[in-house]
Amino acid sequence: MPRSFALKETEMATCLESAIDRVIAEGKVRTYDMGGKDSTLDVAKAIADFASS
Repeated sequence: MPRSFALKETEMATCLESAIDRVIAEGKVRTYDMGGKDSTLDVAKAIADFASS
């Protein structure tokens, strides 16, 4: 269980998890350990973009 749920931030946690799922499913931005060449910051920015849309 993400800490956000424990902190009763369920809406934000759901939004963040959805953004992470979308970035992974899209497959355009991936870190080395996921078979890509992007930095962790690149992935974080992509997640933030989805989370704010």
